[in-house]
Amino acid sequence: MDSRRFFWLDVFTDRPFGGNPLAVFPDGHGLDADCMQTIARELNLSETVFVLPPSSPRAVRRARIFTPGRELPFAGHPTIGTAFLLAHLGIVPVEAGHAELVLEEGVGEVPVSLHADGGTWFVRLTAAVPPQFGPEPPDRALLAAVLGIPEAEIVPGADRPVIAGCGLPFTFVRVRDADTLAAMHFDRYLWSKHVASSPAPELFVFALLRDAPDGEVRARMFAPGVGVIEDPATGSAGVALAAVLASRFGGADGTLRWTVQQGVEMGRPSRLTIEADLHAGRVVATRVGGHAVVVADGNLRIPQAVTSPGRS
Repeated sequence: MDSRRFFWLDVFTDRPFGGNPLAVFPDGHGLDADCMQTIARELNLSETVFVLPPSSPRAVRRARIFTPGRELPFAGHPTIGTAFLLAHLGIVPVEAGHAELVLEEGVGEVPVSLHADGGTWFVRLTAAVPPQFGPEPPDRALLAAVLGIPEAEIVPGADRPVIAGCGLPFTFVRVRDADTLAAMHFDRYLWSKHVASSPAPELFVFALLRDAPDGEVRARMFAPGVGVIEDPATGSAGVALAAVLASRFGGADGTLRWTVQQGVEMGRPSRLTIEADLHAGRVVATRVGGHAVVVADGNLRIPQAVTSPGRS
């Protein structure tokens, strides 16, 4: 029987029992993809990370990220949490309260920075893939039915639903206010029947609490297709949301930023800082950042039947 040490973190929060839970195995060497998927399904968190030696000389480690349903090429809170843990364990050198590193993921090389912030770290990643928009999302009437709200609560016109992503696409749906978010009743049956096969079945629903750069955003995200009915914090959506919002306010060159509150309705409040850099009217880089804390660590005993190649 194999035994592997793992750490349980809460990410996009500066205190335990908030944010988005994450499991990280600092040594994933010798575990194949089927075994990793089985472990992720057993832990049943939004994501589980297995840390491996990198193939790129620029990367400090390779991170393989699994939801209970499948492997992802990129995800925000696993990247933030893994970088935090590598610094916490002394694997990444920290000088004068600052560290820079690169994590190798399925999407490519993801730059990450860490800054001492009181008793914890603020960790920020830069998306490895520039934002991409399209194709067309499902229509407003269908999205409203899936979310259990009147169609009129989904903002039309220039702020109508859009598909965007930085290596992982989401359908972004702006609703009128935070009360609409709180009132939503996600219909998994309708989602499975009409949205699951769409180009971006993960639904990121948000309201602007203050409709301006440096404003506040409230959000919820639904992703049953990867085994997560609702996610408390979604960094991979955050980098794309920064591009979606920046396209509304684009103008002079510079950096625009917003604070995103997510997970409130789940009782796991999360706080994400998102940024977009504009040059010549175009979004050229997006980032997401937040805090993380270790809440537990232990050893997972893995039966030989799970680790053996060719198992049934």
